Amino acid sequence: MTKTKNTRDWRAETIEKIREIITEADPEAVEELKWRGVPTWSHDGIICTGETYKSVVKMTFAKGASLKDPSKLFNSSLEGSTRRAIDIREGEKINARALKALIRAAVKFNQSKSQSKTLAKSPTKKK
Repeated sequence: MTKTKNTRDWRAETIEKIREIITEADPEAVEELKWRGVPTWSHDGIICTGETYKSVVKMTFAKGASLKDPSKLFNSSLEGSTRRAIDIREGEKINARALKALIRAAVKFNQSKSQSKTLAKSPTKKK
């Protein structure tokens, strides 16, 4: 149960919409509740979190600074070197197509890093 399940307001509805979009973009994404009930989606590493605040629902992409964002969805945490976030306010429509592309890019990035670590750990054959 997420923090938002207790109060069915616009924030809970927004988290539900985000959940649907993530599942459509990556059916293999795993959702866990971390850090006092914050929904966190992962696939070969964290994709993003969905935090609720009084005036926004914040999707924080763990490696957002490494992702291309041609639709300019990132509108928060822009100054950091690692994370990027999307603040969604009450009444704002989510650009599902662009968000799915960003989620898929995050998964692809995680997989590339995961593969690099696996290759680095592989024993080298001696002749």
